[in-house]
Amino acid sequence: MARLVLTSPGGAVRSVPLLKRITSVGRGAEVDVRLEDAGAAELALTLLWDGRSYRAGSVGAPFLVDGKKREAHVLRDGDVIRVADTWIALSLSDTPADAEPRTDPGREALSTLKRLTDFSARLLQSGDVPALLDALLDEAIDLTHGDRGFLVLVEGDQRSVKVARNVNRENVARDVETLSDTVVDRVLRTGAPLLVSDATADPEFSASTSVVNLKLSSVLCVPLMHRGRPFGVVYVGTDRVGTHFDRHGLDTLTIFAAQASLLVQNALLLDELRADNRGLRERLEHQRYGDLLGSCPGMQEVYRQIEKVAPTDLSVLVVGETGTGKELVARELHRRSPRASGPFVAINCGALPETLLESELFGHVKGAFTGAVATRPGRFQLASGGTLFLDEVGDMPAVLQVKLLRALQDRTVQKVGDHREEAVDIRVIAATHRTLEEEVKRGAFREDLYYRLATLTLRVPPLRERGEDVAVLARGFLQTFAESYRAAARGFTPAALAAIRRHPWPGNVRELENRIKKAAVLSDGPLVRAEDLDFPPEELPPLTPLQEAKDDFELRYVLEALKRHGGNRARTARALGVDPRTIFRLLERMDGVPPDREEEPG
Repeated sequence: MARLVLTSPGGAVRSVPLLKRITSVGRGAEVDVRLEDAGAAELALTLLWDGRSYRAGSVGAPFLVDGKKREAHVLRDGDVIRVADTWIALSLSDTPADAEPRTDPGREALSTLKRLTDFSARLLQSGDVPALLDALLDEAIDLTHGDRGFLVLVEGDQRSVKVARNVNRENVARDVETLSDTVVDRVLRTGAPLLVSDATADPEFSASTSVVNLKLSSVLCVPLMHRGRPFGVVYVGTDRVGTHFDRHGLDTLTIFAAQASLLVQNALLLDELRADNRGLRERLEHQRYGDLLGSCPGMQEVYRQIEKVAPTDLSVLVVGETGTGKELVARELHRRSPRASGPFVAINCGALPETLLESELFGHVKGAFTGAVATRPGRFQLASGGTLFLDEVGDMPAVLQVKLLRALQDRTVQKVGDHREEAVDIRVIAATHRTLEEEVKRGAFREDLYYRLATLTLRVPPLRERGEDVAVLARGFLQTFAESYRAAARGFTPAALAAIRRHPWPGNVRELENRIKKAAVLSDGPLVRAEDLDFPPEELPPLTPLQEAKDDFELRYVLEALKRHGGNRARTARALGVDPRTIFRLLERMDGVPPDREEEPG
C-alpha cells in the first residue's frame, strides 16, 4: 500500500497510508494528512491517484521537488516534496508481479527514518556539543556510504567548517583548506539539496578544488534550515571510482538534515547559553565584593570605606533606604575585621516591643518577669568577641536609648532583674533608614547616642542611583534562582531589561530580588518577559500619521529658516532651494506668521 512518510520541522517522523483517490495535505483541521508546521498553508496540496501514479498539485503557494518550485508534479517512488519546513516522501510498497526482485523502497525508507529517529533521540540526551556534531556527521557519512564529510555553518557574514570527518570516524582538519566553495555557495544561495552524481565529468564542478584535491567522484550537499533560511550545510563526498551517489542517497541525506537542523540549533543554543553563563559568572566575580555586588561609583566608594574601617574597632552607622543591603555591608565589615572568627549577632530594634527588646538586648534572669522561666543571655553577651549589628536603631524607644548608651560607654551590661554588671567585648555596627540628624533635632533620638554610634557614617546608595548595577543584579539573581528552582528562565527579553532599568525600585534590592524570584518560578520560556516581573506594558503615545509628521516638520523647518533670514521670504526660499511661492503657500496655513520683510539692498 502506498503511503507518505512525513518529517516535521521538529524532526518527528510518521507514516500515513494513502487510502483515497484524492488526498488533501495541509495544516487545516479538515485535511486528510495534517502537517504539524506553522508555516504550511491550511490546504497546501492535493495528491490524485489516476490508477497508475500519484500527481501532486499545489493549492496556492508552489511546493519544492529537488529544490525546484512546482505547481504540479507526477511523483515517482521515493520522491520527496518539501512544504514549508516539512519533508514528505512517497513510498510505494506494491511491486508488479513481472518485475525483477528488488529491495522494497518503502520498507527501506521506513527503516532509514527509524534509524534517524533513534539516532536523534540519543543525540538529544547529549550535552557535549563537539561530540554531538562529530556523531552527527559520522551518521551522515554512514547513511550515504560516503568517504568523508563536512559540517559547514554560517555565523554572521562568515561561514566556517565546524567538523571534518572521514569514513573511519577520524577528524580530517587538514582537508578543510581544500574544501571548495562552489557546491556550498550554491546550496546556501538556493536553499536546495544538490546531487553531483559524477563530479569528475560535470563541467560545472570538475574544476572544483574539493573535487580535484580530495579526488571526489560524487558529492551530496544539503542545507540545514531554520525558519525557512539555510544556516549551514551537510556536505558528503566519495572518492571511490565507479561509486556515485543517487537520488535515494540525496533523499536520505535531505531527510536526515531536516532532523539534524533542529539538533544543531539546539546544540548551538546550548553552547551559547553556556558561554553566556561563563561570561556572566566572570563579570559577576569582577563586580563582586564579598556578598556585595555592583560597580557603580557609589558602591565603589562603599567598598573603599569598608577597606579602610574594617580593620579597626570603630563604631559604624550604615545609612540607606529600606532594602539597599545595609546588613550585607555590616557582615562584610565583620568578615574583613580582626573579629571575623567571632560571632556576628544581629537584632532588629524596630521589630520588637520595648519590654521584649530590653530582654533581647541585655538578657534576663529567672523570674525577672512573667514567662522568664530561666536565666538567658542577651545579644550583647552572645556577641562578645565579635560584632553586634543593631538594625533600624533609629526606631529604638527613648528609654532603651539611655541603657544602650551606657552599655556602649562602659562596655558592660546588666540583665533584666539582675544587679550585677557583665563586661562584654564587642564592636557595634548600627543601621537605619532614617535621617538621624533630623531625629536628633526634633528630640526623637539622643544626640550623645548618635555620636557614639556614628564614629563613621557609611551611606549605601539606593538602587535607582546605581545605573547598570540593576541589570547586573537582576541577571545574578536570575541565575541563582533558576539553578535553585530548576527553572527554564536563563535571560531577559529586551523589553524586560528596559523595564528593569526604568523602574524606580522604591523597595530597592529586596524588591528586585523578590520580583526576579517570582518570575524565575512562573516564567514559561527561557526569557523572562516584562509581564513576568509584574510590570505593565509600556505606555507609548499614539503615533502621528506619517504625512502629518512630515508636514509638521516642514513647517517648523521653514520657520527656523525664516528666522535666520530676518523674516525675508525670498532669501529663505533661495537658501532652501525652493520656489518662493512654496514658502508663501506653506505660511498661509499658519497663524501668527510675521509679515514678509523686504530684502535689504546689497
